Amino acid sequence: MFERHSKEITVAPSFPIGPDTLPATTHNYLLRSAESLSEAVAAGDVATRYACAHVAALRAAAALLSARARPAGPRRRAQKNAWVLLAEVAPEMGEWATFFAAGAAKRAAAEAGSTRAVSEREADDLVRDADRFLALVEQSLGLAPHAAISVQVLGRAAG
Repeated sequence: MFERHSKEITVAPSFPIGPDTLPATTHNYLLRSAESLSEAVAAGDVATRYACAHVAALRAAAALLSARARPAGPRRRAQKNAWVLLAEVAPEMGEWATFFAAGAAKRAAAEAGSTRAVSEREADDLVRDADRFLALVEQSLGLAPHAAISVQVLGRAAG
């Protein structure tokens, strides 16, 4: 027979995360990610385009984390950035996490107003990469991916 103790262990429900069970914060981050992508495409200057694209990727990562990550418990652990957490929570996104983490310093320089932080090519490439990443996050959450940004649209916005 089992005795009841004053401390009961609670087990999180084991149901799959799907489009119908996603937290509202996940949907909010996805929406904000798409908005940041739109801002990147519309940006007239290279630094803003790069920064907005990087923020779009960061918000897509936050969406995935809000859907999959669970609190570790009462033990105090070292702070980790979103890219480190993403690689832990979604190992299939590890290469993306490494890629976007490597661009964080450039984003910070671009946000600080550096006109030499990134080239036009780097900014355009990052917009396309953030767009692909958002689509992968949406798919991994069981959602239909957004309409991808076309190369022509990006070219018109930049030129």
